[in-house]
Amino acid sequence: MRVLSLFDGISCGQVAFERAGIHIDSYYASEINKYAISITQKNYPKTIQIGDVTTVNGLKDIDILIGGSPCQGFSFAGKQLNFIDPRSRLFFDYVRVLEEVKPKYFLFENVKMKKEYTDIITKHLGVEPIEINSALVSAQNRKRLYWSNIQGITQPKDKGILLQDIIHENTDYADWRELSRYIVPFDKTLQILDKEVQRGKIGYFGKDSRANRVYYIHGKAVTLCGEAGGGAAKMEQYFFGCITPDRVNKRQNGQRFNEGNKFYTLTAQDQHGVLTEGYIRKITPIECERLQTLPDNYTEGVSNTQRYKMLGNGWTVDVIAHILKMLK
Repeated sequence: MRVLSLFDGISCGQVAFERAGIHIDSYYASEINKYAISITQKNYPKTIQIGDVTTVNGLKDIDILIGGSPCQGFSFAGKQLNFIDPRSRLFFDYVRVLEEVKPKYFLFENVKMKKEYTDIITKHLGVEPIEINSALVSAQNRKRLYWSNIQGITQPKDKGILLQDIIHENTDYADWRELSRYIVPFDKTLQILDKEVQRGKIGYFGKDSRANRVYYIHGKAVTLCGEAGGGAAKMEQYFFGCITPDRVNKRQNGQRFNEGNKFYTLTAQDQHGVLTEGYIRKITPIECERLQTLPDNYTEGVSNTQRYKMLGNGWTVDVIAHILKMLK
């Protein structure tokens, strides 16, 4: 199969084809981020990189076009600028290439958005989207819309994966470092735990928002997202402290999740963490890879900052593989 992938990122699409058992004869990737390209070429050195999506033309005999244009303008976690945002307007380059290449199949992915914007995409692609939550196949709550002319797409079977199933045990002690300015009294810590445990949240860092809350690991994770512009926090710079019953002065900070929860949508500006055996720390790059159902260390070779960002921009591989299996 000859594949053209626009906004290819770290080539989650290639992993999905491989996992779906579909042989790729040629894989053309349109991507401009040098870090993402380096990860793709490390894992799939035969990938044919073709550069900026705005200059893609002249490709023939493509069997399937895949892609998901940058979602920050549409995302409920972003500024919701929608088609005014130049990143979201890249969708029309997907439409242009689709009309020029005329592949047998196409697949387009994007965030859940307002109906008026969903309808614009539907009008241009000619098919209604199907909404799939990555929580069915991973430990991450990630609702996405998929437009495709692939027939028979269904909801994946719920695998029942929770945060506790993807926790990486081999983390350095440094990952548990304290941020002393967020110390709270021990009795207040207990009050927070008693008050919030039924809702899953046990505390927050700075402003009490979804991006900064603490959750238990017996559920799902937040959605990974790659937006990291403006005053966004750098995830790798935040350390998440301990809740230790034998210490009088301890505090809670950051977004934390108990291993039995589903993780919410991860974003690069959030300070995500997990609570396990009484300690709290940030989510590791390997755990982020597992949230996206990628192989461990798939993104190894660049800084953690870039790993978090690229993983947030990527696809949940097992969702894409589920869709692609309909081609067999």
